[in-house]
Amino acid sequence: MSDQLLFNPRTYDPAHFDPETRRLLRATVDWFEERGKRRLIEDYRTRAWLGDFLAFSAKEGLFATFLTPEPAAGQDGPDKRWDTARIAALNEILGFYGLDYWYAWQVTILGLGPVWQSDNAAARDRAARLLDAGEVFAFGLSEKTHGADIYNTDMLLEPNADGDGFRATGSKYYIGNGNAAGLVSVFGRRTDVEGPDGYVFFAADSRHPAYDVVKNVVDSSKYVSEFRLTDYPVGPEDVLHTGRAAFDAALNTVNVGKFNLCTASIGICEHAMYEAVTHAQGRILYGRPVTAFPHVRRELTDAYVRLVGMKLFSDRAVDYFRSAGPGDRRYLLFNPMTKMKVTTEGEKVIDLMWDVIAAKGFEKDTYFAQAAVEIRGLPKLEGTVHVNLALILKFMRNHLLEPADYAPVPTRLDAADDAFLFRQGPARGLGSVRFHDWRPAYDAYAAVPNVARFRAQADALCTFVETAAPDEQQSRDLDLLLAVGQLFALVVHGQLVLEQARLTGLDEDVLDELFGVLVRDFSAHAVELHGKDSATADQQAWALDAVRRPAVDADRSARVWARVEALAGAYEMKA
Repeated sequence: MSDQLLFNPRTYDPAHFDPETRRLLRATVDWFEERGKRRLIEDYRTRAWLGDFLAFSAKEGLFATFLTPEPAAGQDGPDKRWDTARIAALNEILGFYGLDYWYAWQVTILGLGPVWQSDNAAARDRAARLLDAGEVFAFGLSEKTHGADIYNTDMLLEPNADGDGFRATGSKYYIGNGNAAGLVSVFGRRTDVEGPDGYVFFAADSRHPAYDVVKNVVDSSKYVSEFRLTDYPVGPEDVLHTGRAAFDAALNTVNVGKFNLCTASIGICEHAMYEAVTHAQGRILYGRPVTAFPHVRRELTDAYVRLVGMKLFSDRAVDYFRSAGPGDRRYLLFNPMTKMKVTTEGEKVIDLMWDVIAAKGFEKDTYFAQAAVEIRGLPKLEGTVHVNLALILKFMRNHLLEPADYAPVPTRLDAADDAFLFRQGPARGLGSVRFHDWRPAYDAYAAVPNVARFRAQADALCTFVETAAPDEQQSRDLDLLLAVGQLFALVVHGQLVLEQARLTGLDEDVLDELFGVLVRDFSAHAVELHGKDSATADQQAWALDAVRRPAVDADRSARVWARVEALAGAYEMKA
């Protein structure tokens, strides 16, 4: 029996989408399934470029349909739009089959961000034509010396003597698709203008003679390039943004792109889970299946409910992303949460399963072997966990203590263009963002024992913020602040999980088991805070007082385990 909470290619029917979206998603699944596991793994091991997949995408119009906003589509593209719900669905599918495929798609999204935000009609038309032709895109932001520190870019634009355009010289590093992109959105600065007014985002072509691909900096099918421009001609038709708008375009593009990491992580974990449970159920140790051992059941059950939590949070975050506007910027919290929290949960899911299947996880004919490697990358892309935790902290007081009135956000699976993502405006003012009250989501499940226990911990965190929050000196101690950030992230994570559980009618056994895990997580982070060098006596006392034991229910755990056990043999990719 198929578990309705997990993606299964055998039963997948995205009936909640429009016909063309359903066709493209199902065609993508069928392309991978027909290709087979042996070919999939061999391409991964030999680091083959993704030409076959990109040819399939071009033939079907996959990238063009999913990544062309309605205003750029014209009259001949009725199904084209930028729809975060279906983009998330494709992220999950591509992650399920291999992160290399997802990565080519992901960096195309990043490369398109500055273009779709631009007022340069010629550049937008060029991008739409390139998408129709099946081209990929790249995002030229990071540099070898400065990383993503865009304040100090060394990509220099020298104005032409006639004042018409520039010559760009400099290098970029960690640039996905930099070997093949029909358009690379490149961030640089003018040599004749100081400060933020000198920033420029411009479009480059990887096939131009002045564009030199130095190397792939990783040993992978993912072509994460270093490239160098030498006197690259930049005409007015190539300039996407100038001044502060270029800076904002960089950050707003990352806002759009980082959201994709969560659903890719989900796809990886789902495929790995089918393999892991099937192997554990079929392996006999001391005369019993491995799954007969209590610690194995606990680890696989924890992995399952964590994965379900990842999906619930991410699906609900889509609704806030799609419903965002100038007066509703709640997505600016939920977005780094998907990037930081969901992807680190993915690492935990893989680790739990790997503890069970042990040496099997290294075998070269398994998907799990690549999943165990690739899952590590997602928390480290588009800003580290630490960077995103620090960002999340900016919202803590307003979220916990200063709720505002908002109309309820519905499930957003409608075939609409998410136009606001390309007119987000200045990338500042995070401290003024307000949120709806988080408590009603918890109140709705007050009768679920572990939700009630976690709610008590969440209330305790509010008390911490009011009475024992880090003082001015501690606010410069990022090590201590990150421990606080982990506690806050758990409250936000639980809130959206509960909202989505209510919308989807989630089995309360699964919800209770999941919140038992969250109670343990909160307690662990509280103990971590207690041990920080700079924690005050009051903070230490608060931390220990916040530790709780989950509510134990053997019958509930057995029912959830039955769901996990049923995954054995539920899906296996054909050879």
